Amino acid sequence: MPHGKVSRLNRLRARRMRKILTDAELALWNELRAHRLMGLSFRRQMPVAGYIVDFACPAHRIVVELDGSQHATDTSLRYDADRTRRLEADGWTVLRFWNDDVLKDMDNVCRHILAVVEERRNREPAP
Repeated sequence: MPHGKVSRLNRLRARRMRKILTDAELALWNELRAHRLMGLSFRRQMPVAGYIVDFACPAHRIVVELDGSQHATDTSLRYDADRTRRLEADGWTVLRFWNDDVLKDMDNVCRHILAVVEERRNREPAP
């Protein structure tokens, strides 16, 4: 899969964001990193389509976004919806979880991610 051009600024922002994960991001990263979730390869704070997504599984084109209370405002909801539409237009499936869900119900968050991976595998044509 070819890489899109990433601006120098977004590359620097992503690098900086990897160093200051929220509690929820760190908790989920500990479940995803090093292929811990059923051998899937995830990247954190990855530039995609002009945005920096929280987590991405490029092999299955899945983005996982974690949202805190700041995402509940009308402005943020519209921004997130636009961002999701843009990523989906590029073939990504966007999963959104509240920080609280990650911190209190990690098992179901991981199960949901795996169910979406399986769904995408079933839709993809055989090589």
